[in-house]
Amino acid sequence: MYLKLCKFGLMALLTTLAYSASADEDHPVEKHKFNLPPSANLTYSIQAQQSGIQLSGEAVLKWTASDSHFQIDSETKAMLFGKILQSKSDGDIDEYGLAPTSFTEKRLRKDQTTTTFNRDSKLISFNSSNDTYPILGGEQDRNSAIWELISIARASHAKFKEDSVWDFFVAGQHDADVWQFKVDKQESIRTRVGNMNAVHVIKLPQHAKGQQVDIWLAPSMEWYPVRLRYTDPNGDYVEQVLESVEKSE
Repeated sequence: MYLKLCKFGLMALLTTLAYSASADEDHPVEKHKFNLPPSANLTYSIQAQQSGIQLSGEAVLKWTASDSHFQIDSETKAMLFGKILQSKSDGDIDEYGLAPTSFTEKRLRKDQTTTTFNRDSKLISFNSSNDTYPILGGEQDRNSAIWELISIARASHAKFKEDSVWDFFVAGQHDADVWQFKVDKQESIRTRVGNMNAVHVIKLPQHAKGQQVDIWLAPSMEWYPVRLRYTDPNGDYVEQVLESVEKSE
């Protein structure tokens, strides 16, 4: 679902240097109140266009959280292709909220990548690149960033308003960058579990070849994401719409 960022090695290096320099000054990640949503299994229908090919399928996401630990398991299947994406985030809960320890991702016909958040050495590292980034607190992976955003929204209704901006430092498969989420208007979203009002949140691309992510969070359903859309600059996209949700213990 995500575009490769390996061509932007210099940008990643500069980001790392700036990020390191901020350790003693302004922390790049702000600490917010958070309220983790209840554990749940969410199923989505998928509509996508990839390299001009129209695809449909299903995605299943399992969100599990306790007072001290979280886990996110996601699997996406498309007709004709079978399993096209599988990812997993694992970690602890600290004063910032979600604190990932590992993020793995396996895409169709590609090797699995692993991103490690080593809390002892305070470094983020990747099995697919030599880049490293310091852990200062609040860093996320591509899965956990959305659920960290949800947790903050649940705890900060008044602040989570239109035109507010929320920054996260997010590690992907090969490197890391700042993700900026901007809250847009509320919209009515039609799903299999009913029509509901949802807060539209937009992650703008970090650069001209970046990917836009649109997320619709439903306050009436624990702020779970009821719709998501990933759009590449070439027009390719993947859109997920909620089919069912089952809370779990």
